[in-house]
Amino acid sequence: MMVCPLCTSRQTLFYHHDTRRDYQQCQRCEMVFVPKAQRLSREAEKAVYDRHDNAPGDAGYRRFLSRLFDPLQPHLAPGARGLDFGAGPGPTLSVMFEEAGHPMAIYDPFYAPATFPLEHCYNFITASEVVEHLFEPGREFERLAGMLLPGGWLAVMTKRVTSKEAFARWHYIRDPTHVSFFSEATFVWLAKHLQLSLTLPTDDVALLHKPVLRGEETD
Repeated sequence: MMVCPLCTSRQTLFYHHDTRRDYQQCQRCEMVFVPKAQRLSREAEKAVYDRHDNAPGDAGYRRFLSRLFDPLQPHLAPGARGLDFGAGPGPTLSVMFEEAGHPMAIYDPFYAPATFPLEHCYNFITASEVVEHLFEPGREFERLAGMLLPGGWLAVMTKRVTSKEAFARWHYIRDPTHVSFFSEATFVWLAKHLQLSLTLPTDDVALLHKPVLRGEETD
């Protein structure tokens, strides 16, 4: 059996097959994933991203990102510091939060690869249309949760798996860079595993909140 890249369980079963790839589902966390041997090379992956044409001046792109911005922003204190993880070739979500008074750092393995932003802690971290691309989502979520200050928020936007029937027709799996697919049950497992509370404000946004323990500083 294959190992789940989120929870490392070996209890994985065949879920779906199309003309290009196979998909397995973990029986513990219910994440659906593409086997390692069928993922793109780093070079081929970047070639897909290079075709993206997103920028802060694109009003349509801003409207799209507001699906994450709008439910998260009311939870943030004035001046809360954030990290946009997986900012992409045209960082825009970070600009939106900066315009709202929140200092931002960005990180992207292809377009902003300097790792010093990953050495700090933040009041909030955003990952918009990122986690479906992760080869090792378990390791990355552990790292991100560890970078949250007490009271901090990890905001994730990604389309969610609903059923096998819908999965077979889903446009989301046609993107060859999408390799990790989360369901509501997956986020429930993840929140429990990371000891974070979970809110699902929309069908493609998950907000994970780190509690403040007695005696902890929030900044």
